[in-house]
Amino acid sequence: MGSTAMISVVCVYNNESLLQDCLVKSLHEQTVERELIALDNTQGRFSSAAQALNYGGKLAKGKYIMFVHQDVDLCSKTWLEEAEKILESISGLGIAGVAGMSGNGNTNRERGRNIIKHGKPAKFWSWGTAIQKPEPVQTLDECLVIIPKSIFDILPFDEKVCDNWHIYAVDYCLSVQKLGFGVYVIPMFIYHKSTGASTKSCLQSVLSLGWLPHEYYQTLGKLLRKHKTNVKQVYTTVEDWNTFYPLVLQRIQKLAKRGLKHLLRRAQI
Repeated sequence: MGSTAMISVVCVYNNESLLQDCLVKSLHEQTVERELIALDNTQGRFSSAAQALNYGGKLAKGKYIMFVHQDVDLCSKTWLEEAEKILESISGLGIAGVAGMSGNGNTNRERGRNIIKHGKPAKFWSWGTAIQKPEPVQTLDECLVIIPKSIFDILPFDEKVCDNWHIYAVDYCLSVQKLGFGVYVIPMFIYHKSTGASTKSCLQSVLSLGWLPHEYYQTLGKLLRKHKTNVKQVYTTVEDWNTFYPLVLQRIQKLAKRGLKHLLRRAQI
């Protein structure tokens, strides 16, 4: 694609057939020009998402850079065309996404904002509030985010804090807000094939103090320390985290709460 492309699409992949069947197939049907930068990580060329996406982002020529997972289907031939119009209408945009977390609400479910489908078979996201217009949020899910090239040029992903494949968009959202730019979730429908669910057993979760991957908690600890002076609470699509309270205690509390809910569900069967 030429340099006039409005949106450059950057995707790091480890499954080429999945990439072709989902993302690439839907990109080929788009009504507007786009640039695709597909980064092959089948041989482990990149050690983290931040490293890979920074590499791809530097190659991008579009006004906006869309960082997206390999298993995302845009579901509409006019997806990029419509997204461009929405992005152009948002003043002071730092980053936009299709699923995010607002600070408004009493529970994780109430704070969620999206209109996407996910999983196999496809179903509407099981939490959150459906949106009809762009809405400011604190953080975004990594499945699909869009950053203006002018913003990315001054603020790439943090490769030191996010040195694996987790919550790099959460960190970016908090960092770009510190610079005074906005974080928005936009009402753009996608199908995300992955469920994002943990494969840990109950015993494994207890022994590791959490149902999420060990690398997730490693990055989370660094993220909470980095943003401690700016925010008290970090809202993510999987959990909410306090920047002042010791992470190990938060993990124990959340694990105990999750275990209690599991026992209560079993008791009702």
